[in-house]
Amino acid sequence: MVLLLQYTLVFASVLLLVALGGCVSEHSGVINLALEGIMVMGALGGALVMKFLPFTAATATMGDRFGMFFAVLGASLLFGFVYSMLLAFACVNLKADQTIIGTAMNMLSTALATVVVKSMNTALNPDDHSSEIKYIEAKKAFHSNIGGFEISWFAIVAIICLVVIFILLYKTKFGLRLRACGEHPQAADSVGINVYKMRWAGVLISGVLGGLGGITYITAGVSVWKFENGVAGFGFLALAVMIFGAWDPLRIAGAALLFGLCRALGNVYQGLSFLEVLNIPSAVYNMLPYIVSLIVLAFTSKNSHAPKAEGIPYDKGQR
Repeated sequence: MVLLLQYTLVFASVLLLVALGGCVSEHSGVINLALEGIMVMGALGGALVMKFLPFTAATATMGDRFGMFFAVLGASLLFGFVYSMLLAFACVNLKADQTIIGTAMNMLSTALATVVVKSMNTALNPDDHSSEIKYIEAKKAFHSNIGGFEISWFAIVAIICLVVIFILLYKTKFGLRLRACGEHPQAADSVGINVYKMRWAGVLISGVLGGLGGITYITAGVSVWKFENGVAGFGFLALAVMIFGAWDPLRIAGAALLFGLCRALGNVYQGLSFLEVLNIPSAVYNMLPYIVSLIVLAFTSKNSHAPKAEGIPYDKGQR
């Protein structure tokens, strides 16, 4: 049961970070379907830093561990930030179709990350043509054991981000202006708000959060990641969490816990006696979060409270 709680918290943290990113972007008026690709790029940045860190968990002091952690976080959010600029430029400046751009960026990210990792591995070892990055020792430094319960430092970051995003959206002028650009950009422009800048800001914030979600995901349960696998659809699952949470950070947190629990069951069901007696194939548990997302969307999509102007390119001359 403890293991189930640990995995639930980790997967919920991933979904929370990425869904918050999608929430901020859509409140600005831009649908960020590229979250899957941004996660991959954030994971790439963090994994590269972990691979070349000069410390190991066994030899690092507490100060070293904090330094390692912030270096990995910094690389992940930077990679996510930079990659999201492509989405912002295409959708805000060029007024491109947001769905097509997001889909293209998802396809590009996995291919780009695979090429980068294979090239790096081949350069370090001519016989190594894999797309894997190992970070066994570095990963161990980012967990703390509290009373027998192992907690990931990334989960703490997710909770901090939840508080920050809630305050940003609902307690600041910036958040009010951002939401105005997603509801009625022409009205926002009429009172002097730069819609283009606000939408850029929304997409870039989502890039930062998506990048953090990527590194949190690949360090959830393994110590090596093969970038050809991408992030197993977690970016799209996070979009389902966002919709189920009605674009509200607190509701998104609750939805993330539910979906995180569904995903965690696929990892630990063999250790739970009350599930083993059901004799359900393991594939069903692995499919559970995606099945739940389909059911949830089927029943909630009609009553969604999405920002009214999301997905619509802003034309300054249109009224």
